[in-house]
Amino acid sequence: MTRVLLYTGKGGVGKTTSAAGTATLAALRGLRTLVLSTDAAHSLSDAFDSAVGGEPTEIDDLLFVQQIDAQRRFERAWGDIQSYLRSVLHEVGVDPIEAEELTVLSGAEEVLALLEVRDHVRSGRWDVIVVDCAPTAETLRLLALPEALNWYMDRILNVERKVARTFRPLLSKAAGIPMPDDSVFDALRRLHRDLADIRALLAGPDASVRLVLTPEAVVVAEARRSLTTLSLYGYRVDGVIANRVFPAAGADNWRRQWVAAQRGILEDVADSFRPLPIWESPYRACEPVGVEELAAFAVEMYGGDDPFARATDETSLWVDRHIDTDGRTYTLTMPLPLATASDLELARHGDDLIITVGSYRRVLPLPAALARAVVAGARLDNGRLQVRFAPREPLAGTTAQELAQGIREQYDAEPAAITEGTR
Repeated sequence: MTRVLLYTGKGGVGKTTSAAGTATLAALRGLRTLVLSTDAAHSLSDAFDSAVGGEPTEIDDLLFVQQIDAQRRFERAWGDIQSYLRSVLHEVGVDPIEAEELTVLSGAEEVLALLEVRDHVRSGRWDVIVVDCAPTAETLRLLALPEALNWYMDRILNVERKVARTFRPLLSKAAGIPMPDDSVFDALRRLHRDLADIRALLAGPDASVRLVLTPEAVVVAEARRSLTTLSLYGYRVDGVIANRVFPAAGADNWRRQWVAAQRGILEDVADSFRPLPIWESPYRACEPVGVEELAAFAVEMYGGDDPFARATDETSLWVDRHIDTDGRTYTLTMPLPLATASDLELARHGDDLIITVGSYRRVLPLPAALARAVVAGARLDNGRLQVRFAPREPLAGTTAQELAQGIREQYDAEPAAITEGTR
């Protein structure tokens, strides 16, 4: 299977250089390699100092580079939906140019660029695919979209389509605007399938994410949040690249102060991201450009490690949900490294558990055994979220409220906020 590596980090930390260097090293080791970007900035051509087009372009033996034509993908996947939205806006008097702008889905081009990754994996043409992702916040929204849309499609779209098909003429006349026809729903369904494919690929065992950072407190704090959020959505993180590290050798007094400051932050990085490998790259007077410089950059960064080995449970951090049972109660466990109880909220709505960490939210469908139970308590224990479920019906001689309260008292060392919704 094709090995897929995604590189992301705060803007300006060197993620494009890290991705390009890794791809160059893969090709030097005899692996047929493609490096491409989902970042609208498209810096790969600058990194390789070579013209790059919308199709894979060979710039060295076994090394291909592509800058995806996301607009073409967008038009193909979103065209029918966009046409319908424009027709609605036209009926209510919106200017055509403004309607064109309003119907562009923010971030869609970056998301649809991942379809290119899926197609390349399916082709079987590549041993390694390296993806230079957009900066961290955009990447996290991008990776969350497949599951979020899946929830929407499963619960809403099928009902809406039946209603629209049955009552389209009546609704169009009553509302004064056109109702979506089957081509719009078909386009949404295709988009849903495509995003489900992306989700399965990127959360699978052959794909992993690498966080790129520089030894700065603000950058490291964002990388920590990224690790927690990627784990929340079930993506595997298998390494951290610390870029622009000042070398200690030959340092003058001014540089020794920087070395000491960075070393303190790097110790914090090691503590925060253990057991992940931390690959360090020294500070350079200028960014490495071209195949030779990028190869030297990667060789120095990875040392004797194999950056293309498949990540395992021992070499990565990822979500491995499992359920333990203790008589009539169940515990759902889910790793959330670096999360704190103050950032975490849980809500139960119907058969879904809604997990919110900071500003990111995931809707987790519950298996039947848990869907029939109530959330009785939750806690964070060494970076693992544990949610306790109790029977909906009371035990003999015990009310459901007393049961839940008893579990909370015994179980919640560090409780998370819990909201129980209606079924």
